[in-house]
Amino acid sequence: MNRLATKFITSLHNGISGHFVVKGYQRGFRWGSEEVGRLLDDIMRILDSHGNATRNYCIQPIVVKRLGEDVYELVDGQQRLTTLYLVLCDLNRRGGGLIPEPKFDISYETRGRSTEYLKHPTPERKEENIDFWHIFQAAETVRQWFDSRSTAEILGMVKLLEQNVMAIWYEVDEYTDSIALFSRLNIGKIPLTSSELVKALFLGEGQASGDSAEQEERRKFKNEMALQWDSIERQLHSPSLWGFLANENPLEMPTRIDLVLDLISGRNSGERETYYTFFHFDKLVQGGKTNKEIWEDEILRAFMTLRDWHGDHEIYHKVGYLVASRAKSLKELFRMARGKKKSEFKECLDSLIRESIKIDNSANYGSMSYEVGNDKNKIERLLLLFNVESSRRNGASTLWFPFGRFKFGETEKQRWSLEHIHAQQSQGIGKSEKIWVEWIRLHISPIRGLEGDYRDLLRQMDEIVTSGKVSAADYEQIRNKVLELLSAPGVGEFMHSISNLALIEFSTNAALNNSAFAAKRDKIVEMDRRGQYIPFCTKMVFLKYYTKSERNQVLFWGKDDQLSYVAAINETLYDYLDHPVIVSGLNG
Repeated sequence: MNRLATKFITSLHNGISGHFVVKGYQRGFRWGSEEVGRLLDDIMRILDSHGNATRNYCIQPIVVKRLGEDVYELVDGQQRLTTLYLVLCDLNRRGGGLIPEPKFDISYETRGRSTEYLKHPTPERKEENIDFWHIFQAAETVRQWFDSRSTAEILGMVKLLEQNVMAIWYEVDEYTDSIALFSRLNIGKIPLTSSELVKALFLGEGQASGDSAEQEERRKFKNEMALQWDSIERQLHSPSLWGFLANENPLEMPTRIDLVLDLISGRNSGERETYYTFFHFDKLVQGGKTNKEIWEDEILRAFMTLRDWHGDHEIYHKVGYLVASRAKSLKELFRMARGKKKSEFKECLDSLIRESIKIDNSANYGSMSYEVGNDKNKIERLLLLFNVESSRRNGASTLWFPFGRFKFGETEKQRWSLEHIHAQQSQGIGKSEKIWVEWIRLHISPIRGLEGDYRDLLRQMDEIVTSGKVSAADYEQIRNKVLELLSAPGVGEFMHSISNLALIEFSTNAALNNSAFAAKRDKIVEMDRRGQYIPFCTKMVFLKYYTKSERNQVLFWGKDDQLSYVAAINETLYDYLDHPVIVSGLNG
């Protein structure tokens, strides 16, 4: 059974002690001056201007396997522990015996002489092998670092190592494959997460006292908790649940339950302490709470709350929007919901949504422009809400906005963002002949759909696509002609307003992104036939859902379409908008 604890570096009662063996599958000590100096600087930074510690400092976990009485195989943490050994030896020499020697030592299975050299790294022997060279350089870095410090600072470091600098001590059981674990933690560059440490804290060998009935009860709890833990992790791998709760790409999350644990600990996104969440739960255990109490009253209850939100059609869309738009974090919403009835929570969500799209009274969404960065961000948030609210209003049996597919897409490069429904006539697409040819290809079908004789234009376009060659002058001429033919009268006047903007994912296709409405519509229809995800309102725009049939012109995005689109936004978001969207000139 794995065991987990926290140890201060030199504490008399809870310090690191014993004999550590570095097996042959590990390389030697390789930290350079930069890594050694950074560790010392990071420790010293926790002191304030008066020399008092402002917080504890935790080094990365030390992972060991017991080999005998106070003898451990050092599976992970060789570089850190070796550096601390050199630091303690240097302090001992400076203190003239007043500062004690390290309570631990390190030996190397395949580099026996390194053990002695580590105690006395002399310049005369540093060239004997690569291990000696690195050990000497690290010892010199430590010496020079302390030489540049005052006596008070050196004594401050001694105190910090005893009272404030700690390591997470992770002792794995005798059956663990040391080489496989070492490979995972080092070669694969996958660190231990807070969730793995919390799990070890709860399922380890702690709380072994009590009669047989109590021990049997704890054994049953551990088995149940292990099953529930795995169930939570598995459920959080659901694209629907993860996409609803998180903005972090799931591919970058080795363990998902960290999200729940971080909510409980109150960890901020900018928190520098890697194991902040683990220490929160360790503190609860040290404070007398039982593992069962923490698991059932804190972790399990929190997860069930999130599951309940996910299953409630109204809360799902409102919380999902606030998280996806980054108007509020999940942590803020979770904290706000505590102690509230569901009806009260929903009222708070409505207020937060209203606040999230509120703009200055002198401004109006209709007067905002795509070309203004801050306006663009506000319009994008409003249109996200339009899509989410439209999905919600369709009813629980009909439609749930797929936050995961919206945020993370079908591919890693996909990103639904604010784009023009109909292309900007004045904007070209760079100097790539390949993109010019692709743009021309995309517009052959829409031109064929026009009434009139455009055989010469189509012949020229077909020849370019067949040859794959086009000059800049010919491309510009064809582009201007095509956009003139496929642009409804007056569309350019409102080109950058909300009436010509939607959430579109053509960013990886420059030709399509700068195409006329008809070419974009063809692509949307093709995507829809293949079952690809398209935001609800974006699909409705390109299928002309909002435009009355008697005014519908499939190849154009005109004034009637824009008016109908803005009217739909106003009607759908009526409860959240302080003022209706009015596009001056378009609305009369």
